[in-house]
Amino acid sequence: MKLVLLSGGSGKRLWPLSNDSRSKQFLKVLHDPAGRPESMVQRVWRQLDQVNLADSAYLATGRAQVEMIQSQLGPEVPIIVEPERRDTFPAIALTAAYLYSVENVSPETAVAILPVDPYVEDAFFHTVSSLEATLEQSGANLALIGVVPNHASEKYGYIIPADAGYEADAADGAQERDHVSFMPVGRFQEKPAEEAARELIGQGALWNCGVFAFRLGYLLDILQAKGLPLQYEELQRQYKLLAKISFDYEVVEKEQNIVVVPYDGYWKDLGTWNTLTEEMANPQLGKGTMTVDSSSSCLINELDIPVAVIGAPDLIVAASPDGILVTQKDASPRVKEVLKSFEQRPMYEERRWGHYRVVDYIQYDDGSKVLTKRIFVHAGRNISYQLHNKRCEVWTLVSGQAKVILNEKMHDVRAGDVVRIPEGTKHSILAVTDVEFIEVQTGPELVEEDNIRICMDWDDIDLHQFIS
Repeated sequence: MKLVLLSGGSGKRLWPLSNDSRSKQFLKVLHDPAGRPESMVQRVWRQLDQVNLADSAYLATGRAQVEMIQSQLGPEVPIIVEPERRDTFPAIALTAAYLYSVENVSPETAVAILPVDPYVEDAFFHTVSSLEATLEQSGANLALIGVVPNHASEKYGYIIPADAGYEADAADGAQERDHVSFMPVGRFQEKPAEEAARELIGQGALWNCGVFAFRLGYLLDILQAKGLPLQYEELQRQYKLLAKISFDYEVVEKEQNIVVVPYDGYWKDLGTWNTLTEEMANPQLGKGTMTVDSSSSCLINELDIPVAVIGAPDLIVAASPDGILVTQKDASPRVKEVLKSFEQRPMYEERRWGHYRVVDYIQYDDGSKVLTKRIFVHAGRNISYQLHNKRCEVWTLVSGQAKVILNEKMHDVRAGDVVRIPEGTKHSILAVTDVEFIEVQTGPELVEEDNIRICMDWDDIDLHQFIS
């Protein structure tokens, strides 16, 4: 069986730590078993590895998240890249084309799709592993996982089994063959009111956690019926023509032959500040202080200046280069709604080589702009060999030692050195040790589109002279 983790998100619900390039799954606010900071995607990948599923797993994501994933999971993690965001059906369709035409996966192979950020116990992934046997034993076209609810929630969609006699605390209505329990699905209900949710639970309804499996050939047949290509590169070229629609609406809710596997264990959606902070090992991350009469408050601070929370209980205070949030915990889900008309460039990004933070941004009356970044590069990593046509850069080394290439000429640099990069100059930096430097960009357009990348790897750069 192949596993595909869907990694997307607009980065609004956990603002200001999340942004368009750093969605919630990349925030290192959790802790691994050794007590080290860990993001949701790192946690899930670690759990997959523990149950021997990581070797058959892929991540499907947009271009903006590729370097973030490589930074947190390593450069070798298999990634299927969407040309642009178009919801879950196009993403899964592209994934199917990739598995079939690039990886040569057999149409008979089971494929499981799951979100990249479920907060679950390891036992959940054993249930995921059972989906392949469920498809075989049930003869269904789709096999879903449904979480046994522990309360009537308005936040989740519900799967209502066709077996009305099913009880929520035991899979009495399920068919059991070789320890795989499943039930035919009757219908779905999207985020009902609390009273309606309570009634559904009484009927044996399960939370829809967004995990499902199918034979690869099942989805390939759907693509062919829609006149879509099965070749990955061709589907990439036609990707913008695909409708922006979820897999649930386009496929799941139209399919009649579906079964669901109940999962009776810990599962939580950490999609809002109030749910995320419930799983933090420490109520304070970063520089600052909270007084004892600020009970049940949480402080998450990514800035280098302290934040004080005094006499303010039940708050979430989050500070990052992208902004500052102060909210009552129960009001935190409103962040996305409040910020829907607020647009700005991401002020913090992780890349495959390290990370950067925007320190200052100024636009003058004559149209010229100045952007100042604080950039960190891990030892042994390099920024791509690139040039810019619309800006100049000045690098001031703050710490560490590095090698810098300017138009095929290499220079050794260290803390205190200044590197000037006129527009049109090909350049790159390789960190010999961990390196930090201040970058000042000046020009009429300071945009990602002006990064003309020549090559990504240091060893691919064509050198003709060495200058010590």
